[in-house]
Amino acid sequence: MDHNPLLPTTLDAVPADRLRRCEGPAEALDRLTRLYDDQIAVLREDFAAFARGALDRPARRVVYPYLCAEIAASALQPKTNLAFGKVTSPGLHGTTITDPRLFADYLMEQMTLLVENHAAVFHVGLSRTPIPLTFGLEREAAAGVTPDQRQALRHAFALPNLVGTNDDIADGREVHQPGQVMPLSLFPAERVDYSLQRLRHYTATSPEHFQHFVLFTNYQRYVDEFIELGRRGVEAGEYLALVEPGDRVTRRGAEPDRPPITKPPQMPAYHLVREGRSGITLVNIGVGPSNAKTVTDHLAVLRSHVWLMVGHCGGLRGSQRLGDYVLAHAYLRDDHVLDQILPTEIPLPTIAEVQVALAGAVSAVTDLRGKQLKERFRTGTVVTTDDRNWELRIDRLAQRFNQSRAIAIDMESATIAANGYRFRVPYGTLLCVSDRPLHGEIKLPGMADAFYERSVGQHLQIGIRAMELLRHEARAGSLHSRKLRSFDEPAFR
Repeated sequence: MDHNPLLPTTLDAVPADRLRRCEGPAEALDRLTRLYDDQIAVLREDFAAFARGALDRPARRVVYPYLCAEIAASALQPKTNLAFGKVTSPGLHGTTITDPRLFADYLMEQMTLLVENHAAVFHVGLSRTPIPLTFGLEREAAAGVTPDQRQALRHAFALPNLVGTNDDIADGREVHQPGQVMPLSLFPAERVDYSLQRLRHYTATSPEHFQHFVLFTNYQRYVDEFIELGRRGVEAGEYLALVEPGDRVTRRGAEPDRPPITKPPQMPAYHLVREGRSGITLVNIGVGPSNAKTVTDHLAVLRSHVWLMVGHCGGLRGSQRLGDYVLAHAYLRDDHVLDQILPTEIPLPTIAEVQVALAGAVSAVTDLRGKQLKERFRTGTVVTTDDRNWELRIDRLAQRFNQSRAIAIDMESATIAANGYRFRVPYGTLLCVSDRPLHGEIKLPGMADAFYERSVGQHLQIGIRAMELLRHEARAGSLHSRKLRSFDEPAFR
């Protein structure tokens, strides 16, 4: 490596043991996988002995694998204009890794780009970060533990270190001292494992079913329509399977492999599966910005290609009609759930490829063009509020809405956009006007039923069509915008 006193110049600076140089990404992935499997096997063996009351020694220390990319100063200039797969500084870049099989395609893609752009050399070893017991066990394995044993677990095994598990890299709070190894990714292993466990809990599906193209909605009727469209798509061979909460899988020509779950999760997820996870996931986040933040905090570790919000909103303009579409070009953040992390004065730029895909999908599905399209489709600022009864404060909000030129209001869109911005995931919003409270058209049961029957199917088809268009952008590598990247960004997207 080229000598620079401000950069780590030897592998002694890497916080890992048993480092071994690997001949390319494939060998690095293979070693990561073998080291992880070996560590998990030890953890499960010791836990099984503990559960039987037969662990007569301290549990062995198990740790995450470590991946280090070595980049010479002479190879710093990247051979690409892509938003990722490159570094701004030579030296050693490293991160802990969890579940390499789940992230195999992602890891291979990112490592291959570093080889192509910087002739990176990879070293793989064992980190000094323990694998918490709860992140290394299947849920069933821990089910038989007695209350007394639960108390003893903390003395026998490593548990999650939530003090050290944070988003400092993603939020730009981590300051790198001279001689330190620079981060290779936004999320270290323990942060990833934390979110994988939460995704299982909140959505009731395993992480491996999540697809790279994610739709969010705030109404159950979109879910019902998604399931019907999904079943038809599976039978037509467009998708490999439909996966519902509880990992209920439906494949072509077959009935679902298990009955529906009896207790729906807080934010159920549904997956139309394609090769390479290039299908579509729909998450019903319900109503409110807190859920929107929670699920995107955790989905971020799966490194989605795009997040789209397709839900309902209140129209704020007198010219709007029920069923009109709103494409967010800007967001007025009154949701408050991210203010301490991402101040509201930070702008949320729209992603050109996403906007074009959404606009094109509206035109294609509705078959409207020119003036007719403009009559039912409007772009502008969307307000996201944390107050479902904001109408009761309109005397205090009117000036703010007027100055922002807002055209619609909801409770989730800006939250999803803000977290997409934080975590470098392209985002977009297409809403459908379900009421106009400022103009006397509030939601009433009979009116709502007629509106839903007319709008839900078409709106969901627009979201799916937009995802199909964006799939082509992702293949070309142009979807992940450089405007989401910080000055000193980790190489992995």
